[in-house]
Amino acid sequence: MDDRLVRGVELFNGEFYFDAHDVWEDLWRDLSGPDRIFVQGLIQAAVGLYHRENGNLRGARSQITRSLDKLAGFTPGHHGIDTAGLVQELRGCLVRVEQLTTGGVPLPDPPDAPAIRPLPVP
Repeated sequence: MDDRLVRGVELFNGEFYFDAHDVWEDLWRDLSGPDRIFVQGLIQAAVGLYHRENGNLRGARSQITRSLDKLAGFTPGHHGIDTAGLVQELRGCLVRVEQLTTGGVPLPDPPDAPAIRPLPVP
């Protein structure tokens, strides 16, 4: 894959979601087929988490849901990324966002900034 994928992962893991989005969007423009959908899922995850950070819970819920729809098709891994782990962490974020959106009692807030990790080596 492209260095832009790696750079976006670094930014995402540093919680620089807007910057990760920018890097991945540049990559996305150059792709086609399944890789384009995969990168779009990463972009939507970054945008959703950016919205969450800024209190836009409706936008966070929408983008994280869209991201999950795309990334679930690339589990357990794609391009060396543990997509199954990322999907699981994004689902946890979505549950918390939905609880806040609906006025429910939020779950205790563990450190839930999702991270993109490499696939485990067998």
